Amino acid sequence: MQEALLTASRRWPVDGLPDEPRAWLVTAASRRLVDVWRSDAARREREARVIAWEVPARDPVGHDDSLTVLLMCCHPSLTPASAIALTLRAVGGLTTAEIARAFIVPEATMAQRISRAKATVRASGEPFRMPSGDDRDARVRSVLHVLYLIFNEGYASTHGDTVQRVELSREAIRLSRLLVAGVPDHAEALGLLALMLLLEARAPARSDDTGALVPLPEQDRSQWDRSLVAEGLELLGRAMALGVVGDYQLQAAIAAVHDRAPTAADTDWEEILALYGLLEEVTGNPVVTLNRAVAVAMARGPRAGLEVVDEVEERLGTTHRWLAVRGQLLEMAGDTAAAVELLDRAAATATNEVEQRHLTARAARLRSSGSSGSSGSSGS
Repeated sequence: MQEALLTASRRWPVDGLPDEPRAWLVTAASRRLVDVWRSDAARREREARVIAWEVPARDPVGHDDSLTVLLMCCHPSLTPASAIALTLRAVGGLTTAEIARAFIVPEATMAQRISRAKATVRASGEPFRMPSGDDRDARVRSVLHVLYLIFNEGYASTHGDTVQRVELSREAIRLSRLLVAGVPDHAEALGLLALMLLLEARAPARSDDTGALVPLPEQDRSQWDRSLVAEGLELLGRAMALGVVGDYQLQAAIAAVHDRAPTAADTDWEEILALYGLLEEVTGNPVVTLNRAVAVAMARGPRAGLEVVDEVEERLGTTHRWLAVRGQLLEMAGDTAAAVELLDRAAATATNEVEQRHLTARAARLRSSGSSGSSGSSGS
């Protein structure tokens, strides 16, 4: 319609006002829309034609280039966003439209991102082969990072009206299995796949019948996929046996402590606290510190946890996650009024609709408890 108005501003002063201006505008806009559809269809056809050209004439029986393509998609010169898009398109088999919907961007924008990523890889002049030596190690690290980001977006969606996007988390798991098959003795590849499986096992219990978020302590653990838990624990054991401990293995170890506990009350928070301490040393990530604060609160009491939360206020204080964690710990400490204020702010800042509703409902429940004026104690 905007383009129809623009056309009218150019044509009408020359051709004169049409007899039915509104009908003229609707017709012009409709024609423009058809042009856009045709253009998009032509582009998709060109993409399909290029893919068809790239398929070898012979049938490569017993040979799968997926891992090579995966490693090329995670080229060091690409940004994580471009590498993710290219990986999902070239290896994951998702269409440009599906990837665009997953990341809440227009299809044309995602098509440009993928095209630029292909051009970057092509311009690098790198041959189509498995990298070796130091180059392979560096490339595997990039692949791990990209797969981790894909899984995170699938497991805990930053946007949308669902808790998770299973098509993304499951695709990340599939690609991680490919990677582990290619580098079976890579400790961090094993650790990342273990982490994904241990978290994905909880998927059936993470939302209720209405789609509302169910926090970990309240989940029905009988719904967890115990076969995924068993596989994740076995992979974690293999990773630890290699004697190299890294970021993904430590995260998987934390997930394993949760998954092994029969109930939330049986969780070994002292072990989780120790693991978060190691993870914090390895990564220096403030989000890890925030997660450690929860473990501190569960093991030593909410006031001790609040002290840790305040350590990263300068770096994370404006994020909904920091607000939500501090609100949760204030609630545990009995400071209901302050907890309600922070949970309201967290809800206003969250970008996932399910999380917004969860935080809003939690704040409303505290308000209705009738204790919003109490300062509370620091009980553990």
